[in-house]
Amino acid sequence: MASLEKTILAVITTDRQRVGGGVPIFYADDPDEVSIIGAHLEAILDAMVHELQEGLYIVVKHA
Repeated sequence: MASLEKTILAVITTDRQRVGGGVPIFYADDPDEVSIIGAHLEAILDAMVHELQEGLYIVVKHA
């Protein structure tokens, strides 16, 4: 039986126009707030935050 090895759990962004979709989206006012939100989500979800572009991050669960 196949299993997922990586799953996108959330998106963190400073630009409300940049994202939409089927995972929770966290909007930050500035890069410092992105770091705080990312650190909390990493700890709570046992996941990793990855930067895709400036101001756009994904929270990924690695199996």
